[in-house]
Amino acid sequence: MTPDRPPIDRAGLLEEFLHAGDWAGAQVTPLAGDASRRRYFRLSRSDGRGAILMDAPPEAGEDVRPFLAVGAYLQSLGLSAPRIFETDEERGFLILEDFGQTLFDRLCARTPACEPELYDAAVDVLLRLAAAPPLAHAADYTPLMTDLALSSYRWYAAPVVGHDMTEAAEAARAVLAPLIATLGPGRVTILRDYHAQNLLWLPERDGAARVGLLDFQDAMLGHPAYDLISLTTDARRDVSGTIRERCMARFTTALGLDPVEFTRAAATCSVQRNLRILMIFSRMSLHFGKPHYVDLIPRVWAHLQRDLDHPDLAPLARLVRAHLPAPDTHVLQSLKDRCGTIPTLQ
Repeated sequence: MTPDRPPIDRAGLLEEFLHAGDWAGAQVTPLAGDASRRRYFRLSRSDGRGAILMDAPPEAGEDVRPFLAVGAYLQSLGLSAPRIFETDEERGFLILEDFGQTLFDRLCARTPACEPELYDAAVDVLLRLAAAPPLAHAADYTPLMTDLALSSYRWYAAPVVGHDMTEAAEAARAVLAPLIATLGPGRVTILRDYHAQNLLWLPERDGAARVGLLDFQDAMLGHPAYDLISLTTDARRDVSGTIRERCMARFTTALGLDPVEFTRAAATCSVQRNLRILMIFSRMSLHFGKPHYVDLIPRVWAHLQRDLDHPDLAPLARLVRAHLPAPDTHVLQSLKDRCGTIPTLQ
């Protein structure tokens, strides 16, 4: 029998990493985390300099190397990914440029009049990516999209209805897979979590560089619509129809795209993404013991319903609406009541 390994002292490793470089003695302030196993800290030095420390434990499946590679690619395009000050790839520590605290969602909440300018700049980032050579060696997201969407039947629907949903999921696959196939192979770099809580406003910079980019380590190749719908069908804040239409028009006009065809592709991407997010937010409660994610599900459901109204998605809409329960109070409470009760991801 293999003896149990002693727990890894991340706090000790973090302190050792800090003390070995230029940030020894900096004040360390924890920041809010995300849905991953990564942790973040703000570093403040006595000389006024600041930075962000990322703690990405390899023993929990985290890997800082994709963040470094994608960040370098974004910087090569003149986009604002954080500069890297110090690294320990093996143990999972990075010290990054601090873009401040002016997140898009907070700024829009404080000053709604600035929303068009911010979202125009966010679209310009996507235009830069659409015009650029894609990220080298990036995998194609398209072949994964159907399975990821249908995982909502296991993690969202089945725990609520109380029985296996495999048959219903396979019926949806027969309709969804051909829709995904019409998107074609991934041809532009997509960041995949491109939304207002991952974007920081840097008004002292110019053009698309005014958008500070975070959480891009999962970048892959996908359809040009994917990050646009990630931005405009935001799971964490309401984006008005006016802003959605403005972003769509800015993007399609700049690239000379057929608005009708692009709208169909965007609806397909949005349905896939929001089905996947239903899975993620349910799993965050059921497996990871974080029930507050359940409170975001009604907004995701509303996005899903709106995009299922596209005429070309009518057959899928009938199946989804027949088999996936709407997130009423009972459904949401049931996901919270079972918080942390599913120990395996298999």
